[in-house]
Amino acid sequence: MITEQELGTELKRSMKSRHLFMLSLGGVIGTGLFLGAGFTIGEAGPGGAVLAYLVGGLLMYLVMVCLGELSVIMPVSGSFQAHAAKFIGPGTGFMIGWVYWMSWASTVGLEFTASGILMQRWFPDTPIWIWCCIFVVLLFSLNALSARGFAETEYWFAGIKVFAVILFILIGGAAIFGMISLGGKPAPFLSNFAGDGLFPNGFSAVFVTMMTVVYAFQGSEIMGVAAGETENPQKNIPRAIRNIVFRVLLFYVLAIIVLSAIVPYKEAGLLESPFVTVFDMVGIPYAADIMNFVILTAILSVGNSGLYASTRILWSLAESGMAPKLLSKLSSRGVPLYSLIITLAFALLSLLTSIVAADTLFVILISVSGMSGTITWFVIALAQYRFRRKFVREGGKVADLPYAAPFFPLVPILCMAICLFMFAFLAIDPTQRSSLYYGFGFTALCYLYYYFFIIKRKKHIEGEKGTADSLNKEL
Repeated sequence: MITEQELGTELKRSMKSRHLFMLSLGGVIGTGLFLGAGFTIGEAGPGGAVLAYLVGGLLMYLVMVCLGELSVIMPVSGSFQAHAAKFIGPGTGFMIGWVYWMSWASTVGLEFTASGILMQRWFPDTPIWIWCCIFVVLLFSLNALSARGFAETEYWFAGIKVFAVILFILIGGAAIFGMISLGGKPAPFLSNFAGDGLFPNGFSAVFVTMMTVVYAFQGSEIMGVAAGETENPQKNIPRAIRNIVFRVLLFYVLAIIVLSAIVPYKEAGLLESPFVTVFDMVGIPYAADIMNFVILTAILSVGNSGLYASTRILWSLAESGMAPKLLSKLSSRGVPLYSLIITLAFALLSLLTSIVAADTLFVILISVSGMSGTITWFVIALAQYRFRRKFVREGGKVADLPYAAPFFPLVPILCMAICLFMFAFLAIDPTQRSSLYYGFGFTALCYLYYYFFIIKRKKHIEGEKGTADSLNKEL
């Protein structure tokens, strides 16, 4: 294993196994499920929605085992940014670091607005910006205190969401089979799956929703970002992977089956949150308020995780000379405070672009944010493929790895192939094509900046150092 001394990291390893597990679980179970499920069912139909989430879950599994192998052998807070720089090339490390940072920083800004809008349900006379300010201070404080404080808060945020999903599955399952009344309506059983067929809008509709589904699963890779601050990563990371993948897939698929069985697909896409509809139908008091609270928790959880992940990625970039050195400095609590402040400032700036430059810069930010997850997953798989090939070529034995992704090279190749398929579909879908242009455009700019400016600056610094060494020798 590559040691912390070799990596030059000073971050404190204060996260426990339960924190790592709930961090990734909370990063996946969010608004993509609570609000996005209705769109998926409405577009793809009941069978199509289940199939889309199964494929998305498979892709998440492939990414997680690839990331797990890399994170155990090289447990750094920069995670896949550092892995990409080491096993693919520094240019790719630079690109993926900045793409991922910008994606999460932009997302954090949007979460502040969304949380303020939700608070207006209970406090309609309070301006949204006041709630935004309150949540900015809250999340900044949680992230500035310590990694352990952040992890503990995220543990409880995620716990609320998981409890809500489990409760929904149990209540919805009972309602499907007539154990609980659906407002006087007869028990639906699985009639919605048989009525208009599993794929009422055709099999091709599944592909329309795939990017939405994949976006819903993104966030699980935050586990790798947290590896540099996790106690005993060789033991805790493999355990977290085993627990996360199958539980997330189980929660998502069961929730989609319950929603599809109770809410007809033609109605599901019209609902703001089908979860609220189901709770209302079974007569749970204050169902809308309960789900508003759960969704608020989900949004704050995403903002909290996103602020953490983007801060650590920026710190990693600074550590490797790909961002200003100031951003690598740590507070007395072991938190990269300057990186946190810059990330939060960009998040608020991206929030302003939704008003000032909504038709240009804001659209670009959202497009890059949407594409970045799939680009990140592709790079993770490629880095694991390159690492394993190099490891074996140099005489290493797979049995000696603390954690090894199974079925090599099928796993990374299949992961990259699915990601490429996602890109190909974006190219032929006119409604989503712009995200492909902006996403790959920004990726290309990152590479160009690295090769024309970063490398040139490094050579200049090395040249000055060489000249100084020569003068010292002469003296």
